Amino acid sequence: MENPNRHIDIWNDCLHIIEQLVEPQKYATWFKPIKPVSMEDSTLTVEVPTDFFREYLEGAFLDIIKKTLRRVIGADARLIYRVRPVKSQQPMQYPASNSLEPSNRPVSINTYNPSGNPSPFVYPGLQKLNIKPRLNPVYCFENLIEGECNKMGITAGLNISSAPGNTPFNPLFLFASSGLGKTHIAQAIGLAIKEKFPEKVVLYVTGNEFKTQYMDAVNVKNKLTDFLAFYMKIEVLIVDDIQDLIGQGSQNAFFNVFNHLHQSGKQLIFTSDRAPVDLQNFEERLLSRFKWGLSVELKRPDYQTRLAMLKSRSFREGVSIDDAVLEYLATRIKSNFRELEGALISLIAHATLTRQEVTVELAQNITDKIVREEKSDLTIDKVQSVVCEYFNITREALLSKTRKRQIVQARQIAMYISRNHIENCSLSTIGMELGGKDHATVLHACTTVSDLMSTDRTFKQYITDIEKMLVPVVK
Repeated sequence: MENPNRHIDIWNDCLHIIEQLVEPQKYATWFKPIKPVSMEDSTLTVEVPTDFFREYLEGAFLDIIKKTLRRVIGADARLIYRVRPVKSQQPMQYPASNSLEPSNRPVSINTYNPSGNPSPFVYPGLQKLNIKPRLNPVYCFENLIEGECNKMGITAGLNISSAPGNTPFNPLFLFASSGLGKTHIAQAIGLAIKEKFPEKVVLYVTGNEFKTQYMDAVNVKNKLTDFLAFYMKIEVLIVDDIQDLIGQGSQNAFFNVFNHLHQSGKQLIFTSDRAPVDLQNFEERLLSRFKWGLSVELKRPDYQTRLAMLKSRSFREGVSIDDAVLEYLATRIKSNFRELEGALISLIAHATLTRQEVTVELAQNITDKIVREEKSDLTIDKVQSVVCEYFNITREALLSKTRKRQIVQARQIAMYISRNHIENCSLSTIGMELGGKDHATVLHACTTVSDLMSTDRTFKQYITDIEKMLVPVVK
């Protein structure tokens, strides 16, 4: 029989450990008032007097609390704060932060005297540098919502974080349109690596920042050597928006950094707003290296993933919002996670400042001002018409059983676009409408199109052109 007082016993075990680690006065002030509320699986819920109390605990004792919980409950331990309600107010719940902002160990960098180039027989000076990882603890795996749109990226990221530099996913190249979670996944990998391998030197930098640093180094005598020496000490390098790394000099420097780190078994992670094959003004030798590991496209989230993200974010904000409101937002905003979160935060802020209840009507008023109207009248029939027009074929040919390459390719493209742009349209329905095919045929067609888009620039242009012809229905 399950122990009804398990949450009390667990918290008392935690207090016994914390009491040995915290000064008596601080222990009495900040830990005695905490009351255990419930225990579900590995998640302990505790009640604290005020939101300020919760924030102070997070700022001053997070590391101690986190380690203690894992020692008592296990590696999957999670903590939820419940702020004690005032009068008839509903209690507000907050998940504990995943981690403190990580830091790297000091790194020794070779530096050269600015008076001139050193002799090969002269030892350069040594400089100890504290390199900030520049990782945001909010961008952790725990705050990621997994769906078909990002499953491969998250799975690859978890594999990398368990063995950085020792998986086939090196480099990992994440690409997608804005707001689909590239930065979140990339930083989550860095955070997970720092948690499992604290000694590893991790750095997050944007492509534009790398380019600017290179240009600054070129303008100071001997600083280019220091610049390269610095980057070659990094063990996990995350470069966000690498499409901004334009310029022969900066690309040449990055090529040397890439080669050194990759050959040394260090982990490389890149994000971009386009696939490697579509990057413009990049040296071919650099593009070929981007393709050495794994390239993953993040796609637009489906309805269930959007709804799960909204529920998770409102929970993180400590706000209880009616499901009908969240369902309205998930239905209305389909483009990306960033717009979804922006609408939710605007809704919460507006309701808080004007003391209004969060309703569907309020959500509609807010989204009308910040989100463009999305069309939802795309049909399989419309997709068929546009594909036939683009390839100059008849609808009869498209739906026939012919195995001519052009017709098969057009049919596969129609299946791919229908699956990715028509809400709640099953594979079986798509197959039935496109020549009476079964769901396995449609799935194979979508996979084939996706693979060709990542390797064949001309084929990728077909998809882009057809999607533009469907605007504003698709967009």
